[in-house]
Amino acid sequence: MWSAGLKWMFLIIGTTIGAGYASGRELWQFFGHESGLAIVLFVLFFSISCGVILQISYKQQSSYYLPVLREIVGKRLTGFYDVMIFVYLFTTTVVMIAGSGATGQAFHLSQWPGIVIMVVALIVLFIRGINGLLVINQLILPLLIGGLLFVLLLFTADQELALFSHWDEQRNWTAAFPFTALNILPLIAVLGAIGNKVKSKQEIWIACLGSGLILGIVSYVYNNSLIQIADEVILYEIPLFAILRDYPFEMLIFMGILLWFAIFTTAASGMLGIVTRIQQHVKQPLSLIVMVTLATMVPLTTFGFSTLIAYIYPVYGILNLYVLTRLLLYPVWYKLERRS
Repeated sequence: MWSAGLKWMFLIIGTTIGAGYASGRELWQFFGHESGLAIVLFVLFFSISCGVILQISYKQQSSYYLPVLREIVGKRLTGFYDVMIFVYLFTTTVVMIAGSGATGQAFHLSQWPGIVIMVVALIVLFIRGINGLLVINQLILPLLIGGLLFVLLLFTADQELALFSHWDEQRNWTAAFPFTALNILPLIAVLGAIGNKVKSKQEIWIACLGSGLILGIVSYVYNNSLIQIADEVILYEIPLFAILRDYPFEMLIFMGILLWFAIFTTAASGMLGIVTRIQQHVKQPLSLIVMVTLATMVPLTTFGFSTLIAYIYPVYGILNLYVLTRLLLYPVWYKLERRS
């Protein structure tokens, strides 16, 4: 039970912690000053939403996301959100690939080596199918979360920052809604593809509560660090490197590698949602579908990492608010439907 629950927990975290999140760019886009309450609300909303998605997925024993999506938004809006999820996964995977190129640029390299490495790694991963993704998540994510927290807490200690010094005003609490909504849509696609692999409801709650708490702690400490360097964040494509600017070059390399793996796990999760949906119409091997899909994505990475996040993420955060509302209210209206 515990091992399975942790496996799904790492899948959820791996889907969420991508280029935008791990780099700090996504957190700064939504949070910043006066956002402590917003992050607490995010933990609550995120855990409930993941629990509902996995419960539906488990109940339907689904192998792709469409039946789960239909249960959440209703038959009339399923077609619209089906297209929206597909476009969302496609565009955010483009962001991940661009993020791989941006990671290389931090070391004064062209973006293309990072992009090529990401593309090749995704093709190799999907030769092994879904199990390859689960294994990668279990190996990489504990190291990633530990490394990220270590650096952020070290920065907090070195700068003598107070972790709870920004609670006088909490005017940005509403940011919890679009931020959660942004991160929930890809989870419908990914968790909808593993319903037939979940064995018990206990696994679901271990995964959902664990992922919500871990992401909440990392988000809070990360945001607190970014507040201290607010004037410099705009100068960096990847804000994490602004935090690391005064540390040894070896630490920059270490975190650059971890950041790349964060990008990789999210790109792989997005690709999983895309290819399992395409496979319902095109009966071809996963690896072939991945190669064709990646060939259409690479040209779009030329728009740039921070530009893609600045324009795409807020739009999806707003558009997904209906899905978030349905998820948060699902336990209520499901009980009402059963009584009627």
